[in-house]
Amino acid sequence: MDMSAIAARLGLSGSRPVIRKAGELRRLCDVNFDSSVLGVGEVCKAIICLEIAASKFQVIFDRAEAVRTSGMSEKAYIRSFNALQNGLGVKTTLDVRELGIQFGCVRLIPFVQKGLSLYKERFLAALPLSRRASTDFGRPVFTAAAFYLCAKRHKLKVDKLKLIDLCGTSSTEFTMVSTSMADLCFDVFGIAKEKKDPKSIKGNRELLDVLPSKRKHEDDSDSSDDESSEDDQDELDLPTHKRQKKMEKQAYNEWKSSVLSSNKQTKTDPAKPRRQAQLNFKKPTDITVEVPSAAN
Repeated sequence: MDMSAIAARLGLSGSRPVIRKAGELRRLCDVNFDSSVLGVGEVCKAIICLEIAASKFQVIFDRAEAVRTSGMSEKAYIRSFNALQNGLGVKTTLDVRELGIQFGCVRLIPFVQKGLSLYKERFLAALPLSRRASTDFGRPVFTAAAFYLCAKRHKLKVDKLKLIDLCGTSSTEFTMVSTSMADLCFDVFGIAKEKKDPKSIKGNRELLDVLPSKRKHEDDSDSSDDESSEDDQDELDLPTHKRQKKMEKQAYNEWKSSVLSSNKQTKTDPAKPRRQAQLNFKKPTDITVEVPSAAN
């Protein structure tokens, strides 16, 4: 399929520089390596070249429409995009300021920059000297992960899938980088999770007051002694499903004991011989049947 026709389907027919650059990248792919070995078809290769060219010229590119046009799944498209990008030696950059403006989180820019610098220092300090020179922090996935963690720490909503699309990586790699950043720089990216008592929250307290078992426990607490109140409190502290299982087990044990007791009462002495009852059938009386004579 012609590059111009594919660009028209993706809404890039008016961007002539993008189409020329995509054609150049496509010819470069044909010269350097065989894309069919990577599992990338001709149509998908043209679409990926258009996306790389659009990112270079800062032109809006619809990746969802590109995935539908390529006939591949989203994961397969991202994998093919990364393979072609690495084969061409093209590196995409992601600026923190552009992310802040695009997502409306400008106040996160200094926090992201501070977190990235701190993560680089701590990550390099944990590596041996022979591997420090080959470490590359210029990939967009590091910037996107730091931006996402800072937004999550400051309770700001950021579209995670859109960030993954912008950095051109997979969700698995994005999760791995985010976990590594949160572990090394918990003071900058971490989120403290405090376990709160449900009784201390007003809404949950009202829900507990509505429960019949809770009302019954509060009504009978004054009249019952200390031991019974402690037992009831322990039973109420159990979750609902555990309390229900406990009640079902008690009902089953009561039924089992009643069945066993009834069996003991009806059980006969095995030493006593059994006697078969005699069957006495009455003989039927003779029945005489009169047959009328045939009429002459």
